[in-house]
Amino acid sequence: MNWRHDDWGGDLPVVAAERVVLRPLSEGDTDSLFELFSDREVMRFWSSLPMSSRDDAVALLQEIRDHFAARRLFQWGIADRVSNQVVGTCTLLNLDYANLRAEIGFALNRRYWGTGLAREGVSALVAFAFDTLGLERIEADTDPRNERCRRLLTRLGFREEGLLRERWRVGGEVQDSLILGLLKSEWTTD
Repeated sequence: MNWRHDDWGGDLPVVAAERVVLRPLSEGDTDSLFELFSDREVMRFWSSLPMSSRDDAVALLQEIRDHFAARRLFQWGIADRVSNQVVGTCTLLNLDYANLRAEIGFALNRRYWGTGLAREGVSALVAFAFDTLGLERIEADTDPRNERCRRLLTRLGFREEGLLRERWRVGGEVQDSLILGLLKSEWTTD
């Protein structure tokens, strides 16, 4: 498989699941991105502060495009299959081509918490990473206090591998990192 995927051209491929689709983000998603990343509850355990203006969402969209063009980061919108409205994001970052691994990240609009949409989107991304990209390992870095994230990742087969103490400083608060990992050989689609 061509790991660098130069054949993708200018856009990320669309990854479909039952109720959501992972799709490239566009200018039309700016308000959804701002709503998502300006929410203090969504950003509570994030490694950066909430967005403070719509301009931050515009800048994020450009950053996502620039990183994709360099094949350093792949970030999709999690869109409702019926309305095509972006309700969250799923990301592969820190891509290590030589070692066939990447880190996964995701966020979901608080209005959709508890609906299973995050699990569906993340599961679709994991399957894509292993089956299409040929990755052998996916890692997640989460705040150990983020119970929702830990439960979702554990249900998908991720294992807790270590605690990195006082790794982040966000808004004056010191945060630890819990590292979880999933190997392709452990992945099941059940």
